[in-house]
Amino acid sequence: MKAGKDKVIALHYTLTADGEKVESSHDRDEQLWILLGHGQLIPGLETALEGHESGETLSVDVAPADAYGERQEGQIQRMSKKYFPQANRLKPGMTTVLQLKQGGQRAVTVHRIGMSAIDVDLNHPMAGKTLHFDVAIGEVRDATEEEIAHGHAHAPGSAEH
Repeated sequence: MKAGKDKVIALHYTLTADGEKVESSHDRDEQLWILLGHGQLIPGLETALEGHESGETLSVDVAPADAYGERQEGQIQRMSKKYFPQANRLKPGMTTVLQLKQGGQRAVTVHRIGMSAIDVDLNHPMAGKTLHFDVAIGEVRDATEEEIAHGHAHAPGSAEH
């Protein structure tokens, strides 16, 4: 079966950027389960996976435009320390996650720390970078009606809902 919209794909991946490993599913020894066509992956990787089958491996380079976009100047914002649960542990250059008022999260990079505020770079930490993925596809199957309704894959044995 070929990967495409409304297919569930299980994969192992290693992500590198600027020649350095960023993360790998192998480190967790757990495949990533994705429902294709529902915005769970960056567009460039999702497009590259389409048409591939279980057992295949591929190497994919994803340009910034198809990943997290180009870096934008003027994205430094000053925020009260009260918005950072562990503000005392943060240091410039570290990445942290902000909870958004409208729901969801946003990854930001700490730029500067003051007495009562923290300046963060709102660009995604991977913005402006070409990403390289080494992917091994473990399984491709049709999504269930429940997975499509929920907008994400359910890994075998998971108690997702």
